[in-house]
Amino acid sequence: MTGLGKGTQPQLCMGGVEWTMLLILSGLWGESFFFFKILVAALPPLTVVLARVGLAAVILNVWLVLRRDFMPALPRLWGSFLLMGLVNNIIPFSLIAFGETRISSGLASILNATTPMFTVLAAHGLTTNERITPAKAAGVLVGFAGVAMLIGPDAISGLGENLAAEAACLSAALAFASAGIYGRRFKSQNPVKVATGQLTGSTVTLIPFAALVDRPWALPMPSGAAWAAMVGIAVLCTVLAYALYFRILATAGATNLLLVTFLLPVSALLLGWLVLGESIAPRAFGGMALIGLGLVCIDGRLLTRARHRRPRIA
Repeated sequence: MTGLGKGTQPQLCMGGVEWTMLLILSGLWGESFFFFKILVAALPPLTVVLARVGLAAVILNVWLVLRRDFMPALPRLWGSFLLMGLVNNIIPFSLIAFGETRISSGLASILNATTPMFTVLAAHGLTTNERITPAKAAGVLVGFAGVAMLIGPDAISGLGENLAAEAACLSAALAFASAGIYGRRFKSQNPVKVATGQLTGSTVTLIPFAALVDRPWALPMPSGAAWAAMVGIAVLCTVLAYALYFRILATAGATNLLLVTFLLPVSALLLGWLVLGESIAPRAFGGMALIGLGLVCIDGRLLTRARHRRPRIA
């Protein structure tokens, strides 16, 4: 795995470009919980996941063919794409889709926000340049507390009522964390081609399982809203999002990349306010402030500047 082994490597950090891409990614992925909720009401979970990755894979492959920028044919690389697709798409998407059939999207978001915790622990043990620091550990805990406060006690009050669905969402977070570490090996690859390979591998792997379990050809025709949600989750939350995902992963590392899960509830809240006219509870501002403080601690640069500016006592 890229980044493993002995030797000292520079710590990966976020610049202005990476923070901008992370904010855009959080907006794209923030919509996915909304789209999932619409789709799982109309289709079985595996069919929803297959529709998402399959449509996205077709779009990306057609795009590369039109550009005459063809995918590599190395069997070993395609084996890595298949494994990445399994850990980053099939397993977590299926678990989240299952979970959202039984618990609220708010609780699912809180459970998904454990991803940076799993990532920080895994990166500390498996990489040489994404070690845990006190500031990073504090930032992860503060950020998670901010997510819980932002979404509110109503979602948290349901915790423990459906352990299978909650365990599924936590397992999805662990899968996302593992994928972030594994995906470091694609650092030298074109992000669009990595996204295409991952989604193509996911589609090929998932087709027989969805056919066996869901028998999608026997399902009733989805509504117009479901079709719109399917296009939205494939184009916005998958095609565009994964192009950004692999670009950020290559330059900023897994720990920084998966901070996006702290920003997803913020994006969802702001989208609800801007698009649906939903009100924002006062506690949400406290939650957003905690998330911001957590991100500042994890980034570390402002804290370092503050220490350097502190006047020295003669």
